[in-house]
Amino acid sequence: MNDSLIADILSSTQTIALVGASDKPDRPSYRVMAFLLDHGYRVIPVSPKVAGKTLLGQPGYATLAEVPERIDMVDVFRNSAAALEVAREAIAVGAKTLWLQLGVINHEAETLAHQAGLQVVMDRCPAIEIPRLGIVRD
Repeated sequence: MNDSLIADILSSTQTIALVGASDKPDRPSYRVMAFLLDHGYRVIPVSPKVAGKTLLGQPGYATLAEVPERIDMVDVFRNSAAALEVAREAIAVGAKTLWLQLGVINHEAETLAHQAGLQVVMDRCPAIEIPRLGIVRD
């Protein structure tokens, strides 16, 4: 995916469901969630481990289906094998973008999401792409 499309996704996204969120500050998902919140995104932590709890001031949910608001992007901090099921869930909730984090590569999930009309970014991190592309949010 080219830089222009990634910039468009990051500029138009408002609400991000972060699947695989961790309440441990040393975990990449925690740090990326904090980064995204600091950059003006609405970030919803999704993981059975954070369901019913508050993470960085945001209520957590066990699954995407439980999130009571519209989701623009599903940011996946799960292993590559789990990405296919997350792609199915992202499609079911009407997300616009499936974003697979660094090291998360699943071509079947990518194909399924594309066929359902989602944009897909794979093996990248928004916390790296936002400063690299100079994305500034209001």
